[in-house]
Amino acid sequence: MSGDQVQSGRGRLDGRVALITGASWGIGAAVAKTFASEGASVVVNTYPDPKMNALADEVVDSIRSAGGSAIKVSADVTSEAQVESMVECARLEFGDIDVLVTNAAYANRLPWHEISVEQWDHTYEVNVRGAFICAKACYPGMLRRKSGSIITVTSVTVNLGMAGMLDYVSSKAALIGLTRALAREVGKDGIRVNSVMPGAIRTEQEVALGFDEDELTRLSAERQSLPRRGLAEDLAGTFLYLATDDSSFVTGQVVTVDGGWIHY
Repeated sequence: MSGDQVQSGRGRLDGRVALITGASWGIGAAVAKTFASEGASVVVNTYPDPKMNALADEVVDSIRSAGGSAIKVSADVTSEAQVESMVECARLEFGDIDVLVTNAAYANRLPWHEISVEQWDHTYEVNVRGAFICAKACYPGMLRRKSGSIITVTSVTVNLGMAGMLDYVSSKAALIGLTRALAREVGKDGIRVNSVMPGAIRTEQEVALGFDEDELTRLSAERQSLPRRGLAEDLAGTFLYLATDDSSFVTGQVVTVDGGWIHY
């Protein structure tokens, strides 16, 4: 392996390679930093956009400053060619990918009858097609090792049926189906597939979408068992559990991390 390395035996992901898509900010960035702190060599994926690239550089710099190992790879997850190139870049730098987190997502807020077919298609291209393409690209390396963990990211809006985001909510529901079906396909290969369902997590993307933060704080206090806003860091431990051997007999599952908003 090349690049900034983590000392052997440092953490629960020592010697493993993790790819996190959409890791420039929010949940993806928090997961990347946590994985690196546990010894993983981390591939920080970002959409090829100047702002996102700059934020991804900051994530990589933070990991390396803490003694971890990380590289940034810009790639549009809707492009099979770009994803395959990204996975090959990761392989040449660190080796085959052991853990894939398909966090990259697109969301917009509109009444359902104002959603264009183009927006609907783009939402599915990023959120569902992107997860499929990334899993398919990482599969040969996981198959070689007869092990691996694929973690998709759904949303509590699937259970809430949130208005104003029909395309997003539908795509996140589709990811649950993808997770369960893929777990059946690759279990015989020693590969596990699970999904994390975040609740009302305060991220930069949430702010960019124009949600009323005071209203969300009030709703969290009223409806969650834990009456506070969730942060990206609150999710990182769940991703770590699903990435490690601690969850070696867990697959096809959706793990909800929402402060006790939904109880089933």
